[in-house]
Amino acid sequence: MKKTGLSVAVTGLAVLFFIATAYAVGNEEYKPVEKTSDTTTAYIHQIVNKDGKVLLTVDDIDWYEGAEADKVFLEREPDSGEEGTPDGYYIVNDKEELHALEVAPNAQIVMQVFDKTGKIEDVDVDWNQAVTLTEFQEIFMNNKIVDVSQYPFHLTVQDGKVVKIIQQYLP
Repeated sequence: MKKTGLSVAVTGLAVLFFIATAYAVGNEEYKPVEKTSDTTTAYIHQIVNKDGKVLLTVDDIDWYEGAEADKVFLEREPDSGEEGTPDGYYIVNDKEELHALEVAPNAQIVMQVFDKTGKIEDVDVDWNQAVTLTEFQEIFMNNKIVDVSQYPFHLTVQDGKVVKIIQQYLP
């Protein structure tokens, strides 16, 4: 009986070790998106083609990471019983206000997690994968395995058009 208990404990520790190692390795390449005056963070609700233009319907949010996320979290949720955010980020979306943004035809689009093969076992973080605007539209519409509309996106807007779209990784 002692042998079985020890075996279960060792196996459990091994599994925790591999999960922790995989998480650490998976996060080695994560770098927060730099906040600039022309960058906003939003949820994309819809992508449509209209009159030869690609339009995003978005809901702007406030995105916080690290110490800044902890500070805002504790200010907004002082009775949480936590010392900071559970996952190192915090999203504030006090008002859902949708608005449209035109995407430049040559916009740079960078993805972290999406369905590449149609098989759930193939979904994994693949840092900073460049995709075309057409591919992005297809990825957005293909929500059977990964619904990318549930991820925030950092949008760089210049001269009234989105010139860069970066999917935010969520742990």
